[in-house]
Amino acid sequence: MIRFLLKGILRDRSRSILPIIIISIGVMLTVALSGYMRGAFGDMIDQNARFSTGHVKIMSKAYAENQDQIPNDLALLGIGEMVEGLQQDYPDVEWVPRIRFGGLLDVPDESGNTRAQGPAAGMALDLLSPSSTEIERMNIDKSIVSGRVPQNPGEAIIGDEFARKLELSLGDVFTYFGTTMEGSMTFKSFTVVGTIRFGSIGMDKGMVIVDVSDAQMMLDMEDGAGEVLGFLKGGVYKDEVAVEMATAFNARYEGDEDEYAPEMFPLKAQNNLEGLLEYGETMSGLFVFIFVLAMSVVLWNTGLLGGLRRYNEFGIRLALGEAKHQIYRSMILEATIIGIIGSIVGTLIGLGLSYYMQVVGIDISEMITESSMIMPTVIRSKITPELFYIGFIPGVLAMVFGNMLAGRGIYKRETAKLFKELEV
Repeated sequence: MIRFLLKGILRDRSRSILPIIIISIGVMLTVALSGYMRGAFGDMIDQNARFSTGHVKIMSKAYAENQDQIPNDLALLGIGEMVEGLQQDYPDVEWVPRIRFGGLLDVPDESGNTRAQGPAAGMALDLLSPSSTEIERMNIDKSIVSGRVPQNPGEAIIGDEFARKLELSLGDVFTYFGTTMEGSMTFKSFTVVGTIRFGSIGMDKGMVIVDVSDAQMMLDMEDGAGEVLGFLKGGVYKDEVAVEMATAFNARYEGDEDEYAPEMFPLKAQNNLEGLLEYGETMSGLFVFIFVLAMSVVLWNTGLLGGLRRYNEFGIRLALGEAKHQIYRSMILEATIIGIIGSIVGTLIGLGLSYYMQVVGIDISEMITESSMIMPTVIRSKITPELFYIGFIPGVLAMVFGNMLAGRGIYKRETAKLFKELEV
């Protein structure tokens, strides 16, 4: 039966070419837009995880309540022992301490007087430990514009745009002015060994990166850190795992009223990312629903026109003794085959567009010049396993649903009038 219908579809292209084109266009748009949405939201979440939230993050309860102010006076202490315990309890997670700090950068001239100044957003990472993976995770090697990664204490890398603004060159020295964990004044000189561009406007404007040991000494935070970030092995965020881990960890300190007690947060509970994740899933589902509905209406009309053209065909088949439900079933099966063919064509085209967008992307840097949000300046699509089948949902369903509506006309045929029609 399927072979017979397939031959009819291929030989009588007038009844299949238009539905296939419509389905292919709809499926192509579904796949391409779904890939774009997954890529855009995925990159944004990944960048937030690497630079700010981790897959999970541990902070003191008081620090978490005021984290936008970077309250290092409420930071965690005893980080070395804490990280060792976490590695034993959660061997599938990599734990890294980080310190964020803000202050003023002062660039002296040849006489030692101030030549330029600017506010800086500092980040302290483990850059000097041989076993550290922070350089790879932050993609620092590939983001370096000039110079190199710090290899010795007292060295720093600075945002390329920030360096140009302060007229800093490789080998120049700047002095950081700020406050310590105890609230006293602190200052420390660093040598610029590299400039960097992450592609995030909010970070590149005033970023300074130093080793965590330098920051601990500078801020009087010996064996302390503002945040301890955890990254799941494989580098892929899994919401269920992160939420379960955070729930179990926080249960240990549920009755602890100490404001310095640690508290764990999954990625989606930070930076308003929960709404972003839900929005991405909702939009992907909405795209599929809209295309199913729109294509169903179009294919319903196409089916009605095709049904009118095949009116005599259905009449002859009824006159020859074929039951109405048999004709209806063959019509639905034919629609399914056409839907599959159109979905295959549309999926291949959509995957091609998604691959192109994944490689090239869309540069939106000019649109977010004033943004402080951590987000990529180039939006790319992302090809995921779901893209290989998601187009078949609107493609096949719309074709079948449209023909189910159009095929109702078969049951309205009156057998008594068939011979009169055939005589004409």
